[in-house]
Amino acid sequence: MIRQAVGAIVYKEDQFLLVHKVKASSEKIPGEWDFIKGGIEDSDESPRHAILRELKEETGSTDFLISKEFGEKICFTFPEKIKLKIGFERQETTMFLVEYKGVLEDLSQMDEEIAELQFLTKNEVSDKLTHDDTRSFFINHLSSLSTK
Repeated sequence: MIRQAVGAIVYKEDQFLLVHKVKASSEKIPGEWDFIKGGIEDSDESPRHAILRELKEETGSTDFLISKEFGEKICFTFPEKIKLKIGFERQETTMFLVEYKGVLEDLSQMDEEIAELQFLTKNEVSDKLTHDDTRSFFINHLSSLSTK
């Protein structure tokens, strides 16, 4: 079974939003830096609706404007241990380019799995992203990211 998900490359002027995700557990896990992402829920009318919901859930804001839906998805297969736990073999993430129209200070981590929100330059984003597939997606689409 394939899990459908959404993700947002959020920008404001020439910076991009990353979140530091930490899983709540008894194990010490360093966490990961990623774009805002989440699963599409049955109540979501569309992937666009799902990403706007995820943005609000993770940042507390609705001051977002979808600029583009990318045709290419980020796809990967879950490790065996995760497959058994969540019941999905693979994930396909529809990615969006989203402009943040609000004030940076108004954003706050609302989800308990989000430890920090940071706006970074393109180079800092490429260096900080934890997942290679997400980093490759970002780098491959930099030429189409006209944010001005």
